[in-house]
Amino acid sequence: MKLIAIENNSGIPKYKQIIISIEKTIENGNLKKDDKLPSINKVCLEFSLSRDTVLQAYDELKKRGIIYAILGKGYYVKSTQVTIQQKIFLLFDELNIFKEDLYNSILVNIGKNVQVDIFFHHFNIQVFEKLINDANGNYTKYIIMPTSLPNVHTFIKTLPVNDVYILDQTNEELKSYPAVYQNFTKNIYDGLSKGKNKLKKYNKLVMIFPGFREPVGMKIGFEKFCTDYQFDYEVITEFKKRDIVKGEVYVIPNDRDLVSVIEKSKTQGFLIGKDFGVVSYNETPLKKIVENGITTISTNFEAMGKILAQMILNGKKEQIVNSSSLIIRNSL
Repeated sequence: MKLIAIENNSGIPKYKQIIISIEKTIENGNLKKDDKLPSINKVCLEFSLSRDTVLQAYDELKKRGIIYAILGKGYYVKSTQVTIQQKIFLLFDELNIFKEDLYNSILVNIGKNVQVDIFFHHFNIQVFEKLINDANGNYTKYIIMPTSLPNVHTFIKTLPVNDVYILDQTNEELKSYPAVYQNFTKNIYDGLSKGKNKLKKYNKLVMIFPGFREPVGMKIGFEKFCTDYQFDYEVITEFKKRDIVKGEVYVIPNDRDLVSVIEKSKTQGFLIGKDFGVVSYNETPLKKIVENGITTISTNFEAMGKILAQMILNGKKEQIVNSSSLIIRNSL
């Protein structure tokens, strides 16, 4: 039985006809999991095709997870789920509640017949490199969250250049790739500027900035705001050994530090929003109710996921800054 059928003058590219033939053969049950496909050379000779044409077809099927290759032996059926049109590699830094919102938004908006495989590098450059290397050539699209890891461009550039999208953070070395990202410097600066009248009743602004996971743009935007508007300020790397001082406002990018500040306020008998203030980064449902509401500066993660999904589906190559807003609550 012939597994592949090619028609001349059909108007359908021949590499696409190979893909359609293999899909139909799998759907009909004539090709099962781990069955071997005809070799590239055999298809070339039988239909007088170039090697590149056959390789293009097999590569697309491989990226979609339908077939796999064994070096020196050939191509085999990996999955009978031929309805999968796109197979996406999604590399996050970590999973938290707002990244979960981002992930769910991508899933909701990317459409049907798309498989999204999510991985996490946990801010570890060795893990990042391994995940990129393992994924290379096995997906139709690659969505990468590089964070502020050094030299990630050296690994990202090994991926198919037209299939890469950057998410959440970008930098000069990645500016050639389409992206949906945050401008952390501008977001902090604009957010604090909108809350300037509230901040004036405090004596000092203190940013808790460990600097490991947090984008340095946050610190730059904070310092610029304080300098431009002549606020007394301080940047500290940790809060653990510090007491809350009345009249201070704490700008807190990391939720672990937010918990520490709230716990400390209980110990000292201080009231948030009265004795001291808090501005947190990244909106979560709990921040609406904790201590009668925590003020946040936050991007819209649902919008970020939707914009990225639409970019992929429409084949657009843009660099889009995701919007950010200040949500004022009881803590300020």
